[in-house]
Amino acid sequence: MNNHFPPQKKWLVRPTIPEEISQELTGYPTILQQLLYNRGIHSQEEAEKYLNAQGSLYDPFLLMGMERAVERILQALEKQESIAVYGDYDVDGVTATALLVQALKAMGGKAKGFIPNRFEEGYGLSNEPLQKLYEENISLIITVDCGIRSWQEVDFWKGLGKDMIITDHHEPRGKVPDALAVICPKQEGDSYPEKNLAGVGLAFKLCEALFKKHPSSKNAEDFYDLVAVGTVADIVPLTGENRTLVKAGLTKLHFGLRLGLRSLANVAGISIEKLNARDIGFGIGPRLNASGRLDTAQMAYDLLMAEDNNKAGLYAQQLDDLNRKRQVQTREHVEKAELLLAEKPGADIIIAFDPEFNKGIVGLVASKLVEKYYRPAIVGQIEEGQIRASCRSIPEFHITKALDECADLFEHHGGHAMAAGFTLRPENEVAFRERLESIAKRELGEIELNPELIIDQEIQLEKARPVEIFDTLSKLEPAGQGNPEAVFCSNNVQVLQYKDVGEGRHLKLKLKAGGVIYNAIAFRQGYWKDSIPQLIDITYTFEKNSFRGIEETQLNIRDIKPSHNISLEKENETPIIS
Repeated sequence: MNNHFPPQKKWLVRPTIPEEISQELTGYPTILQQLLYNRGIHSQEEAEKYLNAQGSLYDPFLLMGMERAVERILQALEKQESIAVYGDYDVDGVTATALLVQALKAMGGKAKGFIPNRFEEGYGLSNEPLQKLYEENISLIITVDCGIRSWQEVDFWKGLGKDMIITDHHEPRGKVPDALAVICPKQEGDSYPEKNLAGVGLAFKLCEALFKKHPSSKNAEDFYDLVAVGTVADIVPLTGENRTLVKAGLTKLHFGLRLGLRSLANVAGISIEKLNARDIGFGIGPRLNASGRLDTAQMAYDLLMAEDNNKAGLYAQQLDDLNRKRQVQTREHVEKAELLLAEKPGADIIIAFDPEFNKGIVGLVASKLVEKYYRPAIVGQIEEGQIRASCRSIPEFHITKALDECADLFEHHGGHAMAAGFTLRPENEVAFRERLESIAKRELGEIELNPELIIDQEIQLEKARPVEIFDTLSKLEPAGQGNPEAVFCSNNVQVLQYKDVGEGRHLKLKLKAGGVIYNAIAFRQGYWKDSIPQLIDITYTFEKNSFRGIEETQLNIRDIKPSHNISLEKENETPIIS
């Protein structure tokens, strides 16, 4: 299964904007019209909302359970009860925890954050930390980014005579827990218009509702920056309310008011004044995640809560160091997993369990394997009578529904269509493998699996005007899942120079189109170094690259094909370039 080249991508070019839609979008540049159309925007009204709307879109009290939750929290604030915000150790959970704790304190509440240790308590609610919180005289727990499948743990807390409010964006399975209030837009009967809020987005909506009933020196908008970081890092769709919240959050971030995030951007080499969603996804998010992956997420939480420059700088540097260590471990784990995969070449699903794996990074390893082989991947650590695994998938395979068919074998499981996790006893491993491989064969066995690369538009690279293009592309921000960066393709581009970089993993190129020369970078495509043709077709995004104070246009190449000196054809709705 360890191929030199990854599965060949199918290039799908979006259909040209119809004349009637183009007329409806008159007033916008032609290239922007096409990009808006590609994103499902067909009218002036939709375009205006997409391009200009920022911040919260919907009344938080539309969420089922919100009224009851706010009433109980206000009671706790009035009586000075001790409140614990129980979060998760990823970026979404840590930002949600910091947001709600800071908001409750701004209202005069006695609040503390609790984030479980991945290596000791595991994901979500568990009875041992609940017992400790009870002994600390916590009378109200509010979960963020967890709890929707924790029926037994909620019952345990209720049995201690205490109240719990659940806020969680994950998919419920069957009944919801019997908590005082459950805030989850995906639960049956909830009419909230935005179903894809991240955990931090739901924490923000609760915060927004509280500030409406209990004004203080702060307001909900003060926390947009945390919403932006958590939402982007959790890879939920950047559409609808998510996009407007992140857009407002980026504006907030540019002021650099939160010391921890400013320090973290600095160690990552990112200008806080120009930070965008991509910077969060590839620079800020991984560093915040590093502490929870290799140790405890407390350091990331402390960074977000820091009110002292020196402490913020120290936490940021420590997170940067941990992230470098995490990168090395991830590469080593991928190599180890590939050795295990050699035993089952051509499998419909990748399953790799090993005692040497670090369960804090198995999700990253699974993501790398999906990217390389375009198969669902499950990677887990075997330890102390348990297998703790993370799953990453492809659009053709809903991983959580597949796990639901194996529910009787798990101690815990849950997740989304594209990502999930579970805990399994080793004695059930063989049965699990057999059942899941059978499900994968049923769902994927008859499908030719190749990743699709959606292309916004074919352009003649030599005629591109970078200044105009960057002005247009800035209007698409924030870009991410569900609202992707604009991807272009061009034919018959000449390779003038190239070299592999990053220990052979990446490729730097100098390309020529007509009389115009571009520098380009092709991440994770170092496999071309011994065989790249002189003439290539490319798919790419435009980006700005700064070196020694000089800013230049660079092409970020998504894929390369040998050029056959032909023009791309557009057929029907989404033609394939082979």
